[in-house]
Amino acid sequence: MPLTPLIGHSALRARLDEQVRRGTLASSILFTGPAGIGKQRLALWLAQRLLCEADDAPCGTCQHCRYALEGTHPDQHWVFPRPNLKDPEAAPEDVAADYAEAIAERIAEGGLYARPDGSAGLFRYTTRMLVSYSVRAPALARRKVFVVGDAERMVPQAASQEAANAFLKLLEEPAANTTVILTSSESGALLPTIRSRVIAMRVRPLGTAEMREFLALPAAGALLKQATVDELISLARGAPGALLDAESRAAARTRAGALLNAATRSRDRIYRVAYAQGASGARGGFSDALDALTELLHEQTKSASSSGDGAMAAAGARAMLLVENAKRDAERNATPQLVAFRLLTKLSEALP
Repeated sequence: MPLTPLIGHSALRARLDEQVRRGTLASSILFTGPAGIGKQRLALWLAQRLLCEADDAPCGTCQHCRYALEGTHPDQHWVFPRPNLKDPEAAPEDVAADYAEAIAERIAEGGLYARPDGSAGLFRYTTRMLVSYSVRAPALARRKVFVVGDAERMVPQAASQEAANAFLKLLEEPAANTTVILTSSESGALLPTIRSRVIAMRVRPLGTAEMREFLALPAAGALLKQATVDELISLARGAPGALLDAESRAAARTRAGALLNAATRSRDRIYRVAYAQGASGARGGFSDALDALTELLHEQTKSASSSGDGAMAAAGARAMLLVENAKRDAERNATPQLVAFRLLTKLSEALP
């Protein structure tokens, strides 16, 4: 089964198509917007558009299009958060093999998949693989396209400065036959050095008619066994991906709410909630809770700003920075209990 058709984003697609035709498309692009609205699928559409050599690209029928839709085009390199391979020096070929298997699993589901859990990331060996492929000539098409999904999950490269600098150079000065497309639902969590080297484009949630079109796809049939079309549209809020991991996202938000509540209570409450985060084996769920905590704080900060409460908005912004620091600690394999205690202690001081 190839990728399901891209639904929606017609205005942005038309703009991108025009830029490709005129030769004005940026070489390094960042698609931002809420989680689950199809940013990676849009990036893969753009990759197909760039690889297809037909006059009406993407034609959907040529060899380039078929391979792109099947996830097997040798000049389309799609990476996204994956569980750690453990070997920090994994060879590019081994990393590519891991991604080939993961992409095949996504394609088998029509390109509909739940968001990777908090233990997954874009690790240094992934960066090295991308850089190694960037200096190679295209294997089949006239160009190469790199799609980096959930780029905010890129693990800081401090332990491998050479790899970090090489990736930044790839963003800043890609070869003439290379396009790099990043996607992120939390662009504020991206490394500043990355944000400064890409052209950001905002992707909007789907409208009601587009959601109905999505739910009519054969690959979405399983979702209709859970609820009616109208109920699913209401639940998704324009983000089809939200329907694929609704249960885990709800659990993460509940856990995030408990963290936020503890930060404004007594120190004894902080101890108990921090201890409940579990040891190292619970790192994936804890990271998901931190992602949800960022969402909660963002919602509160936006509400405070809209109501003119500048002090609360500023406190919320400081709190989000503290959560981002905690995410980095979690990525470095720190114990969730310790990370949670440090975070809650600092949040109790930052929030009124």
